[in-house]
Amino acid sequence: MEDPSAATTSPRRLAVLISGEGTNLQALINAQNTSSLPNTRIVLVLSNRKNARGLIRASTALPPIPTAYLGLQPFLRSNPGKTREDYDVEVARIVLRAKPDAVVCAGWMHIVSEGFLDVLKGTRVLEGEEVLAREIPVINIHPALFGQFDGTHAVERGFEAFQKGEVDELGVMVHRVVKEVDRGEPLIQRRVEVVKGEAIEAYEERLHKVEWEIIVEATQIVLDEVQPPLSSDGQS
Repeated sequence: MEDPSAATTSPRRLAVLISGEGTNLQALINAQNTSSLPNTRIVLVLSNRKNARGLIRASTALPPIPTAYLGLQPFLRSNPGKTREDYDVEVARIVLRAKPDAVVCAGWMHIVSEGFLDVLKGTRVLEGEEVLAREIPVINIHPALFGQFDGTHAVERGFEAFQKGEVDELGVMVHRVVKEVDRGEPLIQRRVEVVKGEAIEAYEERLHKVEWEIIVEATQIVLDEVQPPLSSDGQS
């Protein structure tokens, strides 16, 4: 059900970064302009993988959501002498041009550099781009509790550790993105039931359902922090 206030104020603009299936993105698409994410519009879905199904989810949404693709290796091949950080800055440039109020990394399988964060903080101004009126917050969903299993393959590592008795609980969080991987302040953490001897697929199914809830809840929290929206000047 659409939120009635959406017609009276400028929508809050969201950019979403993805790499794959896009189920967390789908949760955000379903929630935009409902009571869960009132007066909110996803204005960009950017992927670092060309065949990410999330791009199809965005382009077939009603109304369709603008998409972009920029892969690291194709970028480096097309720009001899450029670096991974140059790639991250180019990603930041694409994001800036969508004029988002917040950025959500929803299964973005690429560790962003400090250069990316500096651009969105407004401490680094890119040539040809406007000076930011304020910082654009960046949040990320990570399938582990804070400090447990930073980095890649967190689900598999956590599940194996639980089955071996090395940890007592597992869960998922949405946190602010900082230069240290998965070490930003958690906005929401939630424990996920895990059972001794079960298949990892059973655990993953429960985990994903929790992810779909908290990515929406955390996005609402961070958007509420950035009032008024950058788009409140009437720009689209």
